[in-house]
Amino acid sequence: MTPKNTESSLEDRIAGALVGAAVGDALGGPVEGYSPDQILERHAGRVHGIVGPWNGDAWRTARPIAPYHKGDGHVTDDTLMTHALIRVYDRVKDHLDAYAIADHLVPDLMTNPRWIPELEAEALPLHRIFLAEKWLVTRLHYGHIDPREAGVGNIVNCGAAMYMAPVGLVNAADPRAAYAEALDIAGAHQSSYGREAAGVFAAAVAAAAAPGATPDSVVTACLSLAKDGTRTAIEQVCEVAARHTDFESALRPLRDAVAPYDTVGPDYRAPSLGARRPSRLHAIEELPVALGMLVVAGGDYRQAVLGAVNYGRDCDSIATMAGALSGAMGFPVPDDWSKTVSEASRLDLWEPATTLTAVTRDIFEKNVARRRAHEAAFAELGGPRCSD
Repeated sequence: MTPKNTESSLEDRIAGALVGAAVGDALGGPVEGYSPDQILERHAGRVHGIVGPWNGDAWRTARPIAPYHKGDGHVTDDTLMTHALIRVYDRVKDHLDAYAIADHLVPDLMTNPRWIPELEAEALPLHRIFLAEKWLVTRLHYGHIDPREAGVGNIVNCGAAMYMAPVGLVNAADPRAAYAEALDIAGAHQSSYGREAAGVFAAAVAAAAAPGATPDSVVTACLSLAKDGTRTAIEQVCEVAARHTDFESALRPLRDAVAPYDTVGPDYRAPSLGARRPSRLHAIEELPVALGMLVVAGGDYRQAVLGAVNYGRDCDSIATMAGALSGAMGFPVPDDWSKTVSEASRLDLWEPATTLTAVTRDIFEKNVARRRAHEAAFAELGGPRCSD
């Protein structure tokens, strides 16, 4: 399958990525933390769309998920954080750094109540986000740590990577710039391979938004920038993924390929002793598997996201990433899924895309002005080589 419009506009790419990420998040939420076999047994087959909570009507009290209503089309913290980062871009209207996270994102999480679909209530986003994201508030607001170093000491996970799609979109078609900006931003949140994954995912989204992008071109962009265990994990997983054309056959092989680089271990809910500790040898699991599912699906949105969902483990984040990449490439997000998720979550999934598109155009104009000023100054210095 090919994208519905190989000449997709910037607006289409940004909307596809952000809506695609939110829908993937909502589909993965109810089966997060479980294995493919457990998912198969619970749903009497693979998940092929939006499903209800794992524990049905007992979601409010059933452990380990309580009190979150995961399922029925509700987005999770992946989407809440993505939308929060877009609000920061809208305030700053320029490229971001770690200080923008301290100055704008943290106050937004702490002081502005918003509708939280999983709580079915209005609350501060801080009350919903995971402990690894609460770290932002602890270190930056209460600890007054240098924002560029605040991520040091946090558990190393996909927490920063999961909401970096906007960075890739602001730097659409420029993976190297996306990588650098995301690394700066993520310094406030993560270190080691968690921070690296944030940079590489942003680069992947930027590459996916380029005209004519393919799964192979996205992976190639990632491999040109990724370092250490992150690079090796992506390379190994995508090499295995290239041998498959359906997610069912790829579920176990992709897990086997990423396992040597994943610190969590075989039991997702009982992490190994070395789980989530800094290392140059390891990688988060989510990004390599999302890229692998994109390769298996040939970019197709439905197959990439369903592969990510049925993979289990941290599948809401995997499906968020796979959905963002496929959507950025121009593959259509199923209308019935996006409509259901928007209505169930009581969120306008398209409004953040409209906002980010306008901001992206503003930033591009600033980039051009800055580049021309630099070119003029460099020319005045006699910098350009004279042609013969």
